[in-house]
Amino acid sequence: MPLPRLHAPGRADMSFHVFPPGSRKLPGWHPSCCSGFTAMKDLHLLPKVRDGWSYLYVEHCRIDRSEKAIVLRDERGKVDVPAASLAVLMLGPGTTVTHAAISALADNGCLAIWTGEEGVRFYAEGMGETRSSAAMLQQARLWADPRMHLEVVIRMYQMRFPEPLDPSLTLQQIRGKEGIRVRQAYATASRDYGLPWEGRNYNRNAWNRGDPVNRALSAANSTLYGICHAAVVSAGYSPALGFIHTGKRLSFIYDVANLYKTEFAVPAAFEEVAKGSDRLETRVRHRMRDIFSERRLLQRIVPDLQRLLSFSGGPEGEGFDEEEARPGSLWEPTGADVAGGVNFAGLQKETLDGGDDFGTGTP
Repeated sequence: MPLPRLHAPGRADMSFHVFPPGSRKLPGWHPSCCSGFTAMKDLHLLPKVRDGWSYLYVEHCRIDRSEKAIVLRDERGKVDVPAASLAVLMLGPGTTVTHAAISALADNGCLAIWTGEEGVRFYAEGMGETRSSAAMLQQARLWADPRMHLEVVIRMYQMRFPEPLDPSLTLQQIRGKEGIRVRQAYATASRDYGLPWEGRNYNRNAWNRGDPVNRALSAANSTLYGICHAAVVSAGYSPALGFIHTGKRLSFIYDVANLYKTEFAVPAAFEEVAKGSDRLETRVRHRMRDIFSERRLLQRIVPDLQRLLSFSGGPEGEGFDEEEARPGSLWEPTGADVAGGVNFAGLQKETLDGGDDFGTGTP
C-alpha cells in the first residue's frame, strides 16, 4: 500500500511516514532526534527527548485509535504512530481527533496540544506524561523568593548576550544594555533590508494605520508567543508566573519569547516587508512557521527553560507520582513535609482508594 500523503497549506504535497529521526527531513512533521524508544515509568519526571520523540506536528488528517497506538488518516491512506514514543502531539489546522484517540494518548502519557500552523497559535492542551507539579512548584518557589527571582531575571538577560554580564551591573543598567541590544537589532535589520525604521510604535485599536514594519513585527511576535506557550505548558510550567514580566496571564510567555525575538521575529518581519505589503501579516506568519521548523525552535525552548529554572534545593517530588491516586503532602509553615491521607483528629491513617474522608486533607 502506498504511503498516504498529507498536505500542508502553502507547501507541496509531502509523503508522511513514521521513521526514526535523521533518516530524512519532511515538512509538516517534526520528531526530535532520539536513539530509541524508552517507556517512562516515573510519572514525576518530565518527558525527556531521549525517552522518545519529543513532539510530532500533524495537520489536515483524522486521528483514530488503533489498539494502544494512534493512526493518522486522510483520503489517501493511513499511518500508524506509536503513542508511547511521543511526549507531545501538536494538532494543527484541519485535524479531527476521536475520543478513543485522546484516551490512548492520555494512557501513554502523550500531551495533546491544539495549535495553529506549525504551533504559531496555542489554543488548548490535554494531559501529558507528568502528573507532577514539580516544575510549576519550582517556578513558583523561584518567583516568590526575591533573591532567587532576581537570579532568574539575570539569567534571562544573560542568555541574550554573547559575552558574560558584569556582576557589578545593577538591574537597571542591565535593562539599559538590553535596550541598546534591541535597538541595534532593529538598526541592523533596517540596514540589511533597506527599510526605514523610526522605532517601535503600533496601536491595536488602529491596526491598519501602523507602518508595515511595525505591523509585521507584531504579527511575528504573536506567532513566537504561540510556540513558546506550547513549549511552556508541555514542560509543566505556568504561563502566568513571569520573572521579568509580571501581572499578566501570559507573563512567563513574554519572558521566554524575548529570548528569541531578535533572532527570529525581527529579521523575518523586515524580510517580508522588503518583499512588499500584499498579504503582509499572513506572509510573516508563514515565514515564522517555516523558520521554527528549519531551526527546530521547539526543541530548544524546553532545555533553555530547564537551564533557567534549575537550582539546587528545589522540590523533588520523590515518590509522589508513582501512584496517581496517592495523596500528596500537606503544606506546613516550617517547610517540612506533612503526610496526606491522615485523619488528624485521631492521628489515625486512613486507608484511601481515591475517596475522601473529612479531616484527611485529601481531595
